[in-house]
Amino acid sequence: MTAVRPGPAFSVHDIPFSTHGAWFGISPVVAEKTITEDLHLVSHQNGMHAVLRLVPLDPATGDRAETRVEATPGLLSWIGEGGWVNLAYGAPDTVRLRGSGLGIGVRAAARVLTPFSGTYFFDDPATGAHVFTSYETGRRYRVTVLSGKVTGPDGAQALGGADRGLVVAAENDGVWELAIEELDTARPAYASSTAFDEVVETAQRSFAAFVDAVAPWRSDATPAAELAAYVVWSATVGAKGLVTRPGVLMSKHWMDKVWSWDHCFNALALAPGCPELARDQFHLPFDHQDESGALPDSVTHSEVLHNFVKPPIHGWAFGHLRRLLPTPPSQAELAEVYDRLERWTDFWLTARRAPGDELPHYQHGNDSGWDNATTFDPERVIVSADLSAFLVLQLHELAYLAEELGKKDEAARWTGVAEEIQAALLDQLWNGERFVARGARTGDTWSSASLLDLMPITLGEHLPAAVGSALADHIKAHLTPYGLATELPTSPNYLADGYWRGPIWAPATVLVEDGLRRAGHQRLADDISARFRALCETHGFAENFDALSGTGLRDRAYTWTAAGYLLLARDHQHRTTTGA
Repeated sequence: MTAVRPGPAFSVHDIPFSTHGAWFGISPVVAEKTITEDLHLVSHQNGMHAVLRLVPLDPATGDRAETRVEATPGLLSWIGEGGWVNLAYGAPDTVRLRGSGLGIGVRAAARVLTPFSGTYFFDDPATGAHVFTSYETGRRYRVTVLSGKVTGPDGAQALGGADRGLVVAAENDGVWELAIEELDTARPAYASSTAFDEVVETAQRSFAAFVDAVAPWRSDATPAAELAAYVVWSATVGAKGLVTRPGVLMSKHWMDKVWSWDHCFNALALAPGCPELARDQFHLPFDHQDESGALPDSVTHSEVLHNFVKPPIHGWAFGHLRRLLPTPPSQAELAEVYDRLERWTDFWLTARRAPGDELPHYQHGNDSGWDNATTFDPERVIVSADLSAFLVLQLHELAYLAEELGKKDEAARWTGVAEEIQAALLDQLWNGERFVARGARTGDTWSSASLLDLMPITLGEHLPAAVGSALADHIKAHLTPYGLATELPTSPNYLADGYWRGPIWAPATVLVEDGLRRAGHQRLADDISARFRALCETHGFAENFDALSGTGLRDRAYTWTAAGYLLLARDHQHRTTTGA
């Protein structure tokens, strides 16, 4: 059998160690802005919760051993002067650990157990395993010692405050091994005939197959492609709880949800190589579409939020998705998408248009996805140009789908509505130089230094040439050496770590680059793509980036950033190869 490459090395301080389908990862990041000395088993069922603390130990003294941590997609290792501990996923809900020269302490992360919180610990007489049960995740974590000697266990059946856990080390300077499972209630005792090295190789082959599928075009010119693929692969969870199908979380750090626009970028990155997973990403929020036609703000294991929505980029996304899929969608799939997009569009045309108003409105910055953009400073309930532009693209996609489905009258109707909204957009919000926003209740208008005001460039070929050129000129002013600042760096409201008030974001980059390219501004689109790709290759796949230094900010393992890199790198490689 041909040996498989281990894949890219990465820091677990930036990217959790996990595997495709798992609901937990191994990381020192246990909450937002909280990094611990030890690695933890961190589960994302019922939210993000550190359940177990994994501590490499000097078996002679029982003290914590000084080690360095190394990670590749299939293997995580603690390496010290006296020995090593290795960890690999044997299944999405199971990790295997093996060590020599060092022991391992497996302890409850929370020391205090109350009737409503913490972790209870006991020895299971039915299986001979050691079991931690977590109030926070509502799941059990079973430790089965496969070889070696056990010290303790400590705190078994203890209530209140106690140290709970066990220590495993080798006998006679040999090798010890154990398995940790995340399970619901009960299952047969753990048994496996697969050797640890085979577990590692299987994990490596799984990732290698994934990266070959999603990035077969990668080369030395796209050095971050494999790590981007790992971020997406490892953040994918199995269908469970309210996640109705395999889903790519935004992160297996604290941004552990699927928001109803983030998923579109992951779907597009996956489409050519993993078409079924791509379809799942597109449809997942639609599985929770409510009676008004609105999509939820976000979906995760145990929670669906409807207090906000997200912008209607889904027509734009599906237009690209159907062209990227290796096999064209069937009539049945087109009909399902048409129904879902129709209901989503009707929501904006009814619930989000005031009586007599031609243009829809947001109720808060969160609805736009640009939560605190300065466009929303004067008022929060606003009519903004980006929303109407996205809706026009969605209406054109509905017209295309209706035509494909033989609904010619409906196709004509959708095209007519698209033309009416675009005409109103240009008539009411274009001031001859730029787009303005308008208070939905007050009627007051204003402009800002936010890139959000320039997002109608996404209309691309539908824009009048003069409008497209003016927007392109304004977009140039947002370019720093690293990419598109979401607030002009010269603005008094610019903040280096201001979320949407300055930092560079992947979705804005991808949408602007695509719109510019369709509007005929190829050179500027090329420049934006090159700067963002270089940013990711240097600074990784953070939630967003300091626009003036390139430093990654907030969550450092964000899938839509990785997906944005894969999209732009793939398209760049295609243009380079074909000259298109």
